[in-house]
Amino acid sequence: MEKDTTHGKKRCDWHTGDPVYIAYHDQEWGRPVRDAQALFEMLCLEGMQAGLSWITILKRREHYRRAFAGFDPERIARFTEEKEEKLMQDAGLIRNRRKIHAIIVNAQCFLQVERTRPFSEYIWSFVGGRPVQHHYHSHEEIPARSQESINMSRDLKRRGFKFVGETICYAFMQATGMVNDHETGCFCYAEIAGNHQPDRNR
Repeated sequence: MEKDTTHGKKRCDWHTGDPVYIAYHDQEWGRPVRDAQALFEMLCLEGMQAGLSWITILKRREHYRRAFAGFDPERIARFTEEKEEKLMQDAGLIRNRRKIHAIIVNAQCFLQVERTRPFSEYIWSFVGGRPVQHHYHSHEEIPARSQESINMSRDLKRRGFKFVGETICYAFMQATGMVNDHETGCFCYAEIAGNHQPDRNR
C-alpha cells in the first residue's frame, strides 16, 4: 500500500504518481456508475485498452469523446464507412481498425439492448443490481476475472458486442463500481463500502 505524502492518503498499489492516474483512482475508479451512456463509454474504453496500459487510454479519453460524439450510441451507430476511415487517420486515437469498428458495432448492440430494457439495468443485473464488496488487502489478491465477468462476457458476445472478453469485463466492473476492488487500506475503500459517495455519472 502506497502512501501519498502530499495529502497523507493511502491508495491502492496499482496507481502511479501521474496526476491523471491519481485523480482517476480517487474520484472515479470503483465508484458506482448507473448512467447508461457513461457505462457504454467505459465498456468501449476498456476494450480499447486491450494489449495496452490503462493510462494510455485514460490520457486519450477526452479525444475519444470528441471523436466518438461524446459516446452517444445513437450517433455512433450511424457512423458510415467514410467516417470510420477518417477515424483511422486520427492520430489521437489508437488506430486499430478492429477496435475502432468495435465501438460502432457496440453502439448498435447497445441500442438493441435498450429496445428491451435499460442498458444500465441489464449490465448491473450481472451483480444482482448492487455493488459487490470485496475485501482484498493487496493488489496481488485481486483476480483478473470472476464468474460474473465470465457471464457478462458470454452474454455481451452473444448479443454481438466486440472486445468484451472476461478480463475486459472484469476491468469494466471494477471501473464502474460494480465491484469494490479498492484495497482495504485505501481511503476510497471505506468511502465506497460505507456508501459515503453517491453514484457517479461521468
